[in-house]
Amino acid sequence: MKIKQTLLFSILLIAPIFSITVLAQSPAAAPKSPAKPVPAAQAPAPAKPLVPALPQSPSSGAESSGTQDIVKILRKAKSFNTLIRLLKTTQIINQVNAQLVTSKNGGLTILAPDDGAFSELKAGYFNSLGDRQQKALIQYHVLPVYVSSSNFDALSNPVLTLASDSPTGYQLNVTAYGNSVNISTGEVNATLTGVVYTDKTLAIYHVDKVLIPLDFSKPKTIAPSPAVAKAPKADKDNSSAEDDDQAQATKDSSDAVIHGTTLVSFGVALLAAAATMS
Repeated sequence: MKIKQTLLFSILLIAPIFSITVLAQSPAAAPKSPAKPVPAAQAPAPAKPLVPALPQSPSSGAESSGTQDIVKILRKAKSFNTLIRLLKTTQIINQVNAQLVTSKNGGLTILAPDDGAFSELKAGYFNSLGDRQQKALIQYHVLPVYVSSSNFDALSNPVLTLASDSPTGYQLNVTAYGNSVNISTGEVNATLTGVVYTDKTLAIYHVDKVLIPLDFSKPKTIAPSPAVAKAPKADKDNSSAEDDDQAQATKDSSDAVIHGTTLVSFGVALLAAAATMS
């Protein structure tokens, strides 16, 4: 019994020392690797403008703090004197200004030909147009929506203009690829060469040609002349009967004349014979 107690006591003394030795000899746990930092989401790069700004153009938004003066903007950009004059003489400038005030959410886009573009037109071309066509030509260079310089590729063709008096009238097609924006009217192919002015509601772009609407070359629709009413055809049998009656009447008249003449002659002969006998 004493031997068992001695062994148990010895085991109890040795066990903690063995545990401490084993723990001291076991390798230390490897340190945890630090968590990799999650990269912050990068903001999308701003859309690259398709139309470059012109060197002489006014700074964008210069007029946005007050009323946008389109004539002042064009005059400051230079080389748009002809367009300024035509905007005034056709009074389209009044319509454009009114449209700009009433459509702040939609805005306007003006495709502005310079003086050189107008000089390429045939001499006297503008004056050869009627008043209505002169106004339509200037309105044709205005889009009734605001289009930023990087958003031309989002337009759906055909594009309506301020001159569009119907869903199919005075339209144009816009093609944007790379850094180029082309305008096609069906009569003229032109290119936007730069930004004259832009803010949040008004954009003015320099176009290298005057945009001639295809509508100007369409033949005018002439209303058909009213049909002339034809006289009803006479019935053939009735016509023949009338002709026979007329012929018979003529014959009877002729016979009556002959008989009358004969009687007169016979009477004259009798009178002459009586005179001779006496």
